[in-house]
Amino acid sequence: MTQADDRLLETLDESGMILSPRILGINTDYSRHYVSERLAVLLDAGLVEKADDGLYQITEKGGDYLSGDLSADDIQIEQD
Repeated sequence: MTQADDRLLETLDESGMILSPRILGINTDYSRHYVSERLAVLLDAGLVEKADDGLYQITEKGGDYLSGDLSADDIQIEQD
């Protein structure tokens, strides 16, 4: 997990909203392109899900990771 992954998950969790990569980028100071790349990785790991085309929300598994109920070692995720 990268620092960006944590920030993206936290932003989705704290907002309680379904967000686009552009909006996530604006709120986390990462480029839309980088956010899109990380969301694809988080999607593959089951930490986020697509709510609609180009819109993402955190999953229960993502929430478990943020709350410490799931460690980064338990998640298969590709690193930069």
